[in-house]
Amino acid sequence: MQVYRIVLLYLAVLCLTAWIPVGFADKEDAVEEDAVADLDEPDVEVEPEPEASEEKEKPAAKKPTEIENYTPPVISVEHQDSVFLAEPFADPAVYKARWIQSQAKKDGVDENIAKYDGVWSFEEPLTKLFKEDIGLVLKSRARHHAISAKLDKKFDFKDKPFIVQYEVKFQQSMECGGAYVKLLADGQGFSPETFTDKSPYTIMFGPDKCGEDRKLHFIFRHKNPVNGSFEEKHAKKPSGNFQGVFDGKKTHLFTLVVRPDNTFEVFVDQESVSKGSLLEDMTPAVNPSKEIEDPDDKKPEDWDEREKIPDPDAEKPDDWDEDAPPKIADPDAKKPEGWLDEEPEYIPDPNGVKPDDWDDDEDGEWEAPQIANPKCEKVGCGEWKPLQIDNPNFKGKWSAPLITNPEYKGIWKPRMIPNPHYFEDKEPFKMTSIVGIGLELWSMTPEILFDNIIITNDKAVADKWAKESWVKKNVKETYGGSDEGGVLGGLLEATNERPWLWVLFVIVIILPFVLIAAFCFPGGKSDAAKKKTDEPTEDVAEEETKSEEREEPVGEEEEEEEKMEVDEKEEKEEENAEEEEPERRVTRRKARKEN
Repeated sequence: MQVYRIVLLYLAVLCLTAWIPVGFADKEDAVEEDAVADLDEPDVEVEPEPEASEEKEKPAAKKPTEIENYTPPVISVEHQDSVFLAEPFADPAVYKARWIQSQAKKDGVDENIAKYDGVWSFEEPLTKLFKEDIGLVLKSRARHHAISAKLDKKFDFKDKPFIVQYEVKFQQSMECGGAYVKLLADGQGFSPETFTDKSPYTIMFGPDKCGEDRKLHFIFRHKNPVNGSFEEKHAKKPSGNFQGVFDGKKTHLFTLVVRPDNTFEVFVDQESVSKGSLLEDMTPAVNPSKEIEDPDDKKPEDWDEREKIPDPDAEKPDDWDEDAPPKIADPDAKKPEGWLDEEPEYIPDPNGVKPDDWDDDEDGEWEAPQIANPKCEKVGCGEWKPLQIDNPNFKGKWSAPLITNPEYKGIWKPRMIPNPHYFEDKEPFKMTSIVGIGLELWSMTPEILFDNIIITNDKAVADKWAKESWVKKNVKETYGGSDEGGVLGGLLEATNERPWLWVLFVIVIILPFVLIAAFCFPGGKSDAAKKKTDEPTEDVAEEETKSEEREEPVGEEEEEEEKMEVDEKEEKEEENAEEEEPERRVTRRKARKEN
């Protein structure tokens, strides 16, 4: 590859890498802006003038000692009908009256641990991002916690989706415990004071971890239309990445959407991690099988499930010795010369010293520790035994060869009969109405913070709520309150959720070295290729010929030219001699006649 191409590739990768931390943050903002744009009117409670003034004051807010005041999210008047609970924990008079800690006890457990004595607190996070940003915090370790609140109005599953969304921050790395919510069912007179693990719920949703077992629950209780009983239906394991939510570093947003078309989708930090159908992707299935195995069917006594059986006509050969050992002494082995039969392999250490505190009465007679006999090092000593080798006559226990069973009928299964409990519910979305929300948790890790809980039937409203709350926190936690260290933190955070980004980062680091090598050693590759063979290439042969011609000494050229000139003179003299010879003969003849 030519150098300029490598440079262009490096610049492209560098630009992509620089875009990553900014691009992912902008992506979230863009999604939220589109969602808000779909609403009929802008939020009445948000005034444009304060926002403009805040933008002008941004340069002054960059001081590291200053913490920005928190503005909680609000629900506009025109969207209040679509919201069933909106809890930003902004007004102490409201949230302290709404959230009631349970006074009940767990059933079926020891009296010492039956009480819900875990402490709840309304307070700011340990790491403050904003001033007066209050949340609901689980404070106790290894305690049972239970707190709940009634919805502003009942949610009925009819023709609009159900959305529950809330923030969780594990302020300490999660060891074992849950942070899920229960959407409490209508019909039995729900009371927060009596809320327990036995209180009926319609949906349970949220993260849960113990050790290396990490889960993201979505469970709903389905009502049997035939007998009215309830059964829990568990969604499949999420396919997306949610493992990093328990690390105790950032605030995470959990969103569940259940739609009237019987589909569901789970989001973590506004990214889909699981989706499916209530009819096809729940365990056990909503609708039972039409047929079941007959519980009264019994396998016949003469039913033979053996596909192969020992050949009844086979006989053990006469020369088959079942008692022959698998190993025998090597008959060709000979004891080495000089073998010391009488010498022991180990002897007491002659240099051993009895400890000063050794008491023969209490510790017994002292004996020096055993060491290898140095006389045995050359050949060996002790009783000599030949080496063991495989016994060529060993065959083991004889067994008849297997043949196809003529009575084989296959693996028996009970016959199928119509399922007496069969039903078909084509609309499992129509669940039991919801009247409350509760947190019934046990955790080995304290300081779990819950915030900005919303229940609605409009995803756009939930997205706008998140933009006014979680998105602000996520930007601060990802990129920091100042510009210092923001990009590096963003890159590292991006790799946690998208490990494939490490490939780009490695390329960015390695390519400069490749470019340096390309500039400093431009011919290195072709020279190395020439060294692999002794046969000259066409270009090399021409260059060698020219170099040989240039290297010929000047003296040899002059001698060769002089030799050529001498040869030419001799050839001319011979030709002249041949021409003069006939003339001389004619002259001689004339002279003789005259005489």
